[in-house]
Amino acid sequence: MQRKAYVTGTAALLAALVAGCTSGSGSDGSTDNANPGNTGTTTVAAQPGKYRTLPEPCGAVGHDTLDSMLPGIKQIADPAQRDKAYQGEAELTYDTDRKVGCHWKVESADATDRLSVDFERVVSYDNAVSDDDQAKKLFQGKQVAANLPEPSGSSTASGVPTPASSSSSSPSSSSSPSASSSPSPSSSSSGSASASAGDASPSGSAADLQPRVLSDLGDEAYIDDQLGSSGSTAEQRTVTVVFRTSNVVVTIEYEEQPTVVGTVPDSKEMQDRARNLASHLDDALGG
Repeated sequence: MQRKAYVTGTAALLAALVAGCTSGSGSDGSTDNANPGNTGTTTVAAQPGKYRTLPEPCGAVGHDTLDSMLPGIKQIADPAQRDKAYQGEAELTYDTDRKVGCHWKVESADATDRLSVDFERVVSYDNAVSDDDQAKKLFQGKQVAANLPEPSGSSTASGVPTPASSSSSSPSSSSSPSASSSPSPSSSSSGSASASAGDASPSGSAADLQPRVLSDLGDEAYIDDQLGSSGSTAEQRTVTVVFRTSNVVVTIEYEEQPTVVGTVPDSKEMQDRARNLASHLDDALGG
């Protein structure tokens, strides 16, 4: 009788164990299905920009370039003063990895020339927006603010759409007639080979020299050309080139004010010099 009771107890224990295992496996299955929204995918952060640092701006422009853009620099008799002029003056900045700049000002017998170069490295703090996309927004904001006139050729020839705010009544379009003071025969000798694809008119024409998008510089670029006067003083021309390479936006501003009233700075000459410098800086960045 005792043996029979033992066997019966053992069978009951085995049955309980089997029931427990069955219940456990069912519980595991319900746990796996408890998070149907968990598909196993993760959010991928936007790519960082190509550049982590910026060049030293005052050293980014060579002496030969400064001789060309600032003719009065070679007229400085004192070697110490001439060297100081070559060195330029660094812009005040609190983070040299994010924004740096340098400017030069040189007076000569014929004119006062100014040059400034600024580098800005853009960093996005939004994981959904890449550094390049953030830099693109900054560049496009500058381009819209420049209010470039409608190109005479195809608006998409340069690969960059013209800002919607641009119009034929743009103030910048009024500066292009002054380009007629530029000698057109020289237009094929320096820099015309780098004219943008959107420039459909013959080299040296006003259409070639109007503010416009550039297709051969960085990831996107434009040039602005403004001619203004200050009352009885000579007319001052300001040529601005802005380009973006990855997450760095570079701005070049080149000004010339003649000493003689009635003298108009040569548009093509100044544009060629500014574009050559921009091309050099783009190459230095590895763009």
